[in-house]
Amino acid sequence: MNRTRLRTTAMAAATAVALPVSLGVLAPQALATPASSHSRSAGTPMSPTTPTSPGASVSPSPSESPSPNASVSPGAAPFGPGCSSLLRQGVNGTFARMATQPVVTALAENTHLSTFVALVEKAKLADKLNSAKDITVFAPTNDAFAKLSKPQLDQFRNNEAQLRKLLNYTAAEKKITPEQLPDGHFTTLEGSTLTTSGSGQSFKVDNTANIVCGDVATENATVYVIDTVLMPPS
Repeated sequence: MNRTRLRTTAMAAATAVALPVSLGVLAPQALATPASSHSRSAGTPMSPTTPTSPGASVSPSPSESPSPNASVSPGAAPFGPGCSSLLRQGVNGTFARMATQPVVTALAENTHLSTFVALVEKAKLADKLNSAKDITVFAPTNDAFAKLSKPQLDQFRNNEAQLRKLLNYTAAEKKITPEQLPDGHFTTLEGSTLTTSGSGQSFKVDNTANIVCGDVATENATVYVIDTVLMPPS
């Protein structure tokens, strides 16, 4: 009896010691959080996420094209679809060189303006225009003169007074900048007033002639090349 009681007591004591030990080993495994089935593998780095401020703005790319309606800035290069043909012939055909010579001299080597230059010389106005200070010349192209009928052109060529009146009307007595073109009224060397209108890089003179190349600098004048001959008021 005593032997049986001792054996039972010993077994109970062993069970009491083993149970906490067993629980102590199993408890961490039971409490561990299982890995998510969507978690990354150990060798895959996480991509950093850059927080975005609610008020942050996005700057436009510097490569964005300017608006086709952008206006001409003062001091900018000559503007207009006809400017490439205005470059003088030969090695020195640059706008920079044109800026170093008087207006008629600067335009004389341009084949697209040969009719205008020839008429200026015929009317004996070359010296007057070359020596005038800070004037603006609206120079018609050869194609502009070609729009006139032969009798009209011959009438100007054969009448020096009318020719001088016509050519003096193409020159304003002050320097005109692109920013003055949208709504301009300018006194000419002929004495009458011509007007300019338009916006962006599209302008008209007297509401008839388009400026095909504008703001061309010469030594003493600013030139606007036009596609129609301007007619002074009668």
